[in-house]
Amino acid sequence: MGVDELSLIDGKVSIPEAVLHAWERVKLRLQKQMEKGGAAGKVQFYSWIHPISLSALKDGEVFLSLPTPFMCAYVRDHFGDLLHALWLEEGLGSVSGVEFYSPSSEKVNVLEVTSPEHLDEKPKEAAAISSVKIEEKRSPVNSLNPHYSFENFIVDKPNEVAHVCAKRVAEHPNSQGFNPLVLHGGVGLGKTHLMQAIGNEVSKDKTKTVEYMTADTFMYRYTNSLRAQRQNDFKEELISVDLLMIDDVQFLIGKTRTQEEFFNIFNELKSAGKQIVLTTDRSPHNQADFDDRVRSRLASGMIAALYDTTFELRLSILQAKAEDANVVFSEKVLEFLAHKITTNVRELEGAFNRLMAHATLMDRPITLEAAQDILKDMLRLHERVIGIDEIKRLVGDEWNVRLAQMNGKQRSKKIARPRQVAMYLSKVLTRHSLPEIGKKFERDHTTVMHAIRRVEQEMAEDPDFAEKVEQVQRMLKTGPSDI
Repeated sequence: MGVDELSLIDGKVSIPEAVLHAWERVKLRLQKQMEKGGAAGKVQFYSWIHPISLSALKDGEVFLSLPTPFMCAYVRDHFGDLLHALWLEEGLGSVSGVEFYSPSSEKVNVLEVTSPEHLDEKPKEAAAISSVKIEEKRSPVNSLNPHYSFENFIVDKPNEVAHVCAKRVAEHPNSQGFNPLVLHGGVGLGKTHLMQAIGNEVSKDKTKTVEYMTADTFMYRYTNSLRAQRQNDFKEELISVDLLMIDDVQFLIGKTRTQEEFFNIFNELKSAGKQIVLTTDRSPHNQADFDDRVRSRLASGMIAALYDTTFELRLSILQAKAEDANVVFSEKVLEFLAHKITTNVRELEGAFNRLMAHATLMDRPITLEAAQDILKDMLRLHERVIGIDEIKRLVGDEWNVRLAQMNGKQRSKKIARPRQVAMYLSKVLTRHSLPEIGKKFERDHTTVMHAIRRVEQEMAEDPDFAEKVEQVQRMLKTGPSDI
């Protein structure tokens, strides 16, 4: 369908009220889900999802309009499957497809969903599980992104161990000590990229079956299988695969029956020598809210962390993206982004894509001044001033230590450790000198120096401790609304 025909649709076809309300619910649910990622998620939502308009409903297809072809491509690649799944969950028989288009171009991609009402003698919920069909030979619901590969994953110290482990699993599934492989770390550090790179590598062997899904999708499909009284079919489908990958498995916490099903599927796969790969926001050892049996299974294989990015890693990622997109940015602009956008890679890529869109639309190079203006809303999120008192309060809360004890003379490990962490974070996150930091803790600068060295040493030796410190650091960066 071309642009002219689509314009006629916009002018002549009214959209049912139920579909309009469904679109509002889809956007709201997506907003809530994205904002779980803090400031980065908010920026992503308002940059890419907020501009989408529901333009028409024609022959069962919903037309979602975006301002530019570039935005169409980006939303399709990064949010297409999720938007598609959310529309499915609305259960509208009148909607059989989702199409992205820009008024200035032909359609970008169509996501086709067979309407449940066209399936004979199948409950609505069961049909929604089994009837998803996506163009470009993507597999049902659990499609892998072909752009996620080992070749385009930028490796540096924060992610090198996770990268080595992922490559090992892709080349030798079910290696002793590597099943399951659990990748953990903060939002936007590359967990999903590495996981899907494994899937893409294994799927090159046409005799292997690969299943990728998010924890939300696992819960959704399991719940619908219960309603349709087809839970055995759901279980048989998953235990028949050679590689099962579940993203953000921490979202199973609190779902007792779903965890039970996950536990059973895990055991069946492991017994059959099938590979399992999982991602989570924290090490399984720090997931106290998981069922004990599930946590034990998660910790039974290889656990690999992805840590916060360094300036060098962020710059390398930007340089690779510029080369891949065949666009030229000055080194000053890329270094500016690498210095300013420090929260995670996803937000960094969002900033880069926004600059690239402007460069393409305006057909002129992006100067440093232009970059500052284009990204001013994102940059404001990174200009938050963090005070030492705020650091002390949050560290105290995380280690269950009163604020007054931070300044006291107690030297017990229970008190000294969080005090040292607070000193370390004060050095990392503020512009205060060592004597100024010492004054805030009623100590001299040599004590602060010792604390910083001690924390750095312990972080290098203890991944769980390093993860907790970095988690507090992320919480401080994103601000009080996300703490």
